[in-house]
Amino acid sequence: MLATAHTFVLEGAMGHLIEVQVDISPGVVGATIVGRPDASLLEARDRVRMAVTHDAPPWPTTRRVTILLAPADLPKRGTHFDLAIALGVKAADGAVPRDELAGTVFLGELGLDGRLRPVGGVLPMVMAAARRGFRRVFVPEPQAREAAMVPGVEVFGVRSLAQVVAQLRGDVVPEAAPVTAPSGRQLLSWRGEDRRDELDMSDLVGMLEAKYAVEVAAAGGHHLLLSGPKGAGKTSLAERIPGILPDLTREEALELTAVRSLAGPLGPVDERWELTTRPPFQAPHHDASKASILGGGSGRVRPGELSRAHCGVLFLDEFPLFRSDVIDGLRQPLESGEIRVVRGEEAAVFPARGMVVLAANPCPCGEYHPVAGKNRCDCAEVARRDYRRKVSGPVTDRIDIVRHVEPARGHDGDRFEARDSSEQVRTRVAAARARQATRYSGSGWRLNSQVPGHELTLHWPLPEVGRRRLDDHLYSGAISSRGAVRIHRLAWTVADLRGLDAPGLDEVETALALRTGDPLPARALTGGVR
Repeated sequence: MLATAHTFVLEGAMGHLIEVQVDISPGVVGATIVGRPDASLLEARDRVRMAVTHDAPPWPTTRRVTILLAPADLPKRGTHFDLAIALGVKAADGAVPRDELAGTVFLGELGLDGRLRPVGGVLPMVMAAARRGFRRVFVPEPQAREAAMVPGVEVFGVRSLAQVVAQLRGDVVPEAAPVTAPSGRQLLSWRGEDRRDELDMSDLVGMLEAKYAVEVAAAGGHHLLLSGPKGAGKTSLAERIPGILPDLTREEALELTAVRSLAGPLGPVDERWELTTRPPFQAPHHDASKASILGGGSGRVRPGELSRAHCGVLFLDEFPLFRSDVIDGLRQPLESGEIRVVRGEEAAVFPARGMVVLAANPCPCGEYHPVAGKNRCDCAEVARRDYRRKVSGPVTDRIDIVRHVEPARGHDGDRFEARDSSEQVRTRVAAARARQATRYSGSGWRLNSQVPGHELTLHWPLPEVGRRRLDDHLYSGAISSRGAVRIHRLAWTVADLRGLDAPGLDEVETALALRTGDPLPARALTGGVR
């Protein structure tokens, strides 16, 4: 007899439907798994056999069992296929009604005693199942809460194969020992992780232009480069960006939690793995590898820090000290908003639509200053040139906003003036993002930074006087074509912050200054930005 169960396989953050077709027929006694399984799947044959043997009826030992994982040309890896294979065998053997498997997805690793174990990637697989029209899913009990984050799907959290079989047959569900919850590095915590919750924009003295640049970047999701001597406040600014970002929408929160699920099972005892409403902040050390930043690793491809910062902030402090392959690898995701990791026949695509904030000193020692009397740098000119070269060229051409930060002076007038709090700035940013959400409703884009240049020109053009000003800079070679598109996006963000229906010449001038690093027009620092 032939029976079919359903499960999913992940290719990066994308889920693909897998039909587990099981045939039990006369022939040479044995069990065969076909359809490009990896080593862990070949081992599933023994795991599932022992798990089924502990249930009734036991594994069919007098007939041939053939298990096909279709489509056969798609590579498959992982242990989460176990439950679907076991149910396919049960249904083919007549122990479970075959029609009960229709419209249902099975996820979980089986122990030799038939108990279920948690697996990684449950949330993105359930999301993929919902998109394919499945409305029922069986998962290990500790991951039921994770799967239930997807609306419109009935989730059954089970402890053993016997419980699943009883549920499908309509029998009384037997008792089973609780499933051991996943544990690992995500359960570790330390005091420094919530230190940023206490930071506020009102703590910062001076830096009016830099504060405004950060506000514009947050409002439109733009990438930002902060340069300046050490101690100027670059890191302090960057660490306060999450505090001025509005809460994530449910769609964004699901996407972010799905990325985290790809790194391993989400522990139910760890409240940090609940559906979060706050944007993430990732700040890897400059000695981090390419795989840890962009994604990769041995065995299964895992998302890197860039994807973990999806819908949030990735802060790369001391950017010139990062490895050259990391810097070069940022080109494509900065432009497209996704990262594609290709390794042999495996290609994984992860979302990467977060803000990237770079911070760089003017020289290796951080003391170089062009003003006479302030320059305490002892770096050789060739060292300064090589250092600056890493923050120029293709990568920084993909950065929307460039701002030089100077240390606050003791007589800075802002020291004794009222300064906007993070909550006040967040209110303005949220209002600007709401305007963008309305404007791009139904388009698939959420923020100005995500809209392609040709769509901006076609549907949301600049006024004629603003377009001519931009063309003058483009034809003179002051900006590139890519830079012109980013200025166009920035002009819309500036207009959104000001509550305007469309940008004018003043907004274009402000966007030009933000892009080139020139001093901002006086109006940019008025209207609540202090």
